[in-house]
Amino acid sequence: MPMLEVRDLKQHYTIKKGFLGEKKTVKAVDGVSFSLEQGETLGIVGESGCGKSSLGRSILQLIKPTSGKIFFNGRDITHLPRGEMKALRRDMQIVFQDPYASLNPRSTVKTILETPLIVHGIGNRAARMEIIKGLIDKIGIRQDQLDRYPHEFSGGQRQRIGIARALTLNPRLIIADEPVSALDVSVQSQVLNLMVDLQKEMNLSYIFISHDLSVVQHISDRVAVMYLGKIVEIASVEELYVNPLHPYTKALLSAVPIPDPTKKRERIILQGDLPSPVNPPSGCPFHTRCPIATPECKVETPGLREKAMDHWAACIHVQPELNKKEELIIS
Repeated sequence: MPMLEVRDLKQHYTIKKGFLGEKKTVKAVDGVSFSLEQGETLGIVGESGCGKSSLGRSILQLIKPTSGKIFFNGRDITHLPRGEMKALRRDMQIVFQDPYASLNPRSTVKTILETPLIVHGIGNRAARMEIIKGLIDKIGIRQDQLDRYPHEFSGGQRQRIGIARALTLNPRLIIADEPVSALDVSVQSQVLNLMVDLQKEMNLSYIFISHDLSVVQHISDRVAVMYLGKIVEIASVEELYVNPLHPYTKALLSAVPIPDPTKKRERIILQGDLPSPVNPPSGCPFHTRCPIATPECKVETPGLREKAMDHWAACIHVQPELNKKEELIIS
């Protein structure tokens, strides 16, 4: 049984547009399904506005999903009462993108880390301090810095504090929403390595949201590619980066710089901008920018189909390779 299972999740927002206040529906997440095993990292990538952050917040019930189901350890948590959801939050936490905006500037590090423990009624003050001291030792913050405020730390240190806050309740699932995008490249690697070490030590599961494919490749076991509220491809990190199937995934990977200056990669330039989630295209959502689109793509909405072993893509022009792979395994 997977630790987390998401089935046909939708997150739609109603907005008013125009002088007369006409109501429109923004389909931020539009029928997403996937599962996550204990100790696994699932990377979620895509352009800004594709619904990555809305997906993460919907899973945590920070915003109530429009429809669909979310199962945690086999339990349907989609419509839990507030009290039961509060108890469940000990197992599900989030690390936000901007460590300065997500930390209370008027609270010391000690208060920031102790607050979740107080809210959930964990231990007395002495016991809470032992938990906090153990955490800051893991993340590389000194004990004599506990009485400092967030503005007294660098960006990388603030994000370490944000990670420590998420870990105070000893959760099983961490949703990391662009946790290193606001940091310098040298600091990014330090924070990523810290997250990998903590995952091994605490048997954590991550949903790692990012637009940086190099970062996702470094930390993920599997990768899901999102476009306009839908997952268009999902596979293991090795399979996806070596053998991308969906045209959108190929375009994203073609933009990743190659560290070897002697090697060149053919760049795929997508035409046009990302369509509005208020008025998505009919049929395949990617057909307006797809270099291999045909008239059928304007009509048929492709779902995720297994094109190779544990490699799923939503494209009618990608032919399954299951039989071919099975023959290779048998021989």
